[in-house]
Amino acid sequence: MLKLASKYIPVRARLHHRSLHSSPVQFAKEIKFGATARAEMLVGVDILADAVAVTLGPKGRTVIIEQSWGSPKITKDGVTVAKSIELKDKLQNIGAKVVQDVANNTNEEAGDGTTTATVLARSIAKEGFEKISRGANPLEIRRGVMLAVETAVEKLKSMSKPITTPEEISQVATISANGDKQIGDLISEAMKKVGRTGVITVKDGKTLTDELEVIEGLKFDRGYISPYFINTAKGMKVEFQDALLLLSEKKISSIQQLIPALELANSARKPLLIMAEDVDGEALSTLVINKLKIGLQVCAVKAPGFGDNRKNTLKDIAIAAGAVVFGDEAIDLKIEEIQMNDMGKFGEVVVTKDDTLLLRGGGKKEDIEKRINDIEAQIEDTKSEYEKEKLNERMAKLSDGVAVLRIGGSSEVEVNEKKDRVNDALNATRAAIEEGIVPGGGVALIRCIDSLKSIPVDNPDIEIGIGLVREAFKAPCRTIARNAGKEGGIVEKVLESDLNVGYDAMGDRFVDMIEAGIIDPTKVVRTALQDAAGVASLLTTVEAVCYEIPKSDKDEMPGGGGGGMGGMGGMGGMGGMGGGF
Repeated sequence: MLKLASKYIPVRARLHHRSLHSSPVQFAKEIKFGATARAEMLVGVDILADAVAVTLGPKGRTVIIEQSWGSPKITKDGVTVAKSIELKDKLQNIGAKVVQDVANNTNEEAGDGTTTATVLARSIAKEGFEKISRGANPLEIRRGVMLAVETAVEKLKSMSKPITTPEEISQVATISANGDKQIGDLISEAMKKVGRTGVITVKDGKTLTDELEVIEGLKFDRGYISPYFINTAKGMKVEFQDALLLLSEKKISSIQQLIPALELANSARKPLLIMAEDVDGEALSTLVINKLKIGLQVCAVKAPGFGDNRKNTLKDIAIAAGAVVFGDEAIDLKIEEIQMNDMGKFGEVVVTKDDTLLLRGGGKKEDIEKRINDIEAQIEDTKSEYEKEKLNERMAKLSDGVAVLRIGGSSEVEVNEKKDRVNDALNATRAAIEEGIVPGGGVALIRCIDSLKSIPVDNPDIEIGIGLVREAFKAPCRTIARNAGKEGGIVEKVLESDLNVGYDAMGDRFVDMIEAGIIDPTKVVRTALQDAAGVASLLTTVEAVCYEIPKSDKDEMPGGGGGGMGGMGGMGGMGGMGGGF
């Protein structure tokens, strides 16, 4: 058996591959093995983690990112920094992309905590690589890491306390917005007006100050069926003003079904939003062609929900818009016989690839109130928690409306930086409402260290894995202190302190974190830990990396290319063509 040492093997030249034809195949690939591969990837992990880590904590710094268009972006959002990093060295870039994936996963699930996740992942991967280079079994180390994470998650849940007051909501939002109390109060006020489950969106303001506006509207998680409907380059979305709405419970496949509605919309010179079970085949292709060729103002969206929930949601939208739902068994109407009063109206429509926001519906107020009363009665009657949740969502959309946070500033760069912090704060607040809060500043993870002692261990390599997590738990607190200009000793003092006592980097003192309002959402801490440990521990099991060899300029510009241009000399004959006219 061939034993492969810790070195790279280029697989570029003539590797013979046994195929049906037994012909030689040339691969432009390179493989590196063992410690060499891990060391190179670790360089990439460190570069990305260093860039992201500077944003952690109240005294964390911003990062400026060059963009392919427009002015550079200044941000303190960890996942935005991580996404912007692309390294020239292939192996280093692979390491960076793996940790980037950790930040993306945490952002998608919790919406915040991406910097913490990156710092944890770097710590586990770095220490793990070192232990493996000394002969530890990577698979047993991974088992130890996952055991430690399971125990820590249970500890976090036991520490968590529910969020109950507007002040606590403001505290969570303030911490996530880098200590900006104005943002914390704005989000708390928005939730007071539209409810904790209400829809809150963030937009660019037109003044120097931040403003809160509450608009009645509906938002649901269905985006455009085709990206060809996009009519604005900024944000890749569809935006309509004073739009008509066609609702159908059934699938629309024939363009003949839509022609009457399109003619009505065209005669009224208004854009049309089509919402149906699906729009496909001839109907979709014709809509897209007309949008591209003649600029037809139209967009098709799949109806939200499934089964009875979809039927009820469509009815809610119809009542809010003053429309009729075609395809409803109770109403014997064909979509081809549509009249103008069968279509609903919305003052503003915004459709992205993931969701649709409908604002200022044209429905009658008394009809909407009657619908809300009907939903309230159903909530009282049902015993299913799932049904109650869905009914509450529907009622919130009909009654509370949408809160719009308009973020102000003196320049686009300033507004975008603040918007990143507002979005983080909003996501953190929702996470806190969902799963509660724990002490912030990295204290919650440090308090999980003692719980790891109770894990039964029958293998020294599993103990090493648990040890990796134990050390990683100190990393966020240490990073916050370092960004505040403090070095060693902070973590040790926190370890020796009482349960909720931690380091307040803004005030440079040790305080009870809960009383001081320095709190983190349990969901954010849990998600950051699980994502970081899962990916980083898997990274430690890597023994070989296969990647494409970067193309050199010589490869991209064949020798014949320059010579081919010389052939342009023959174009002199074109002069003779002039004389013929």
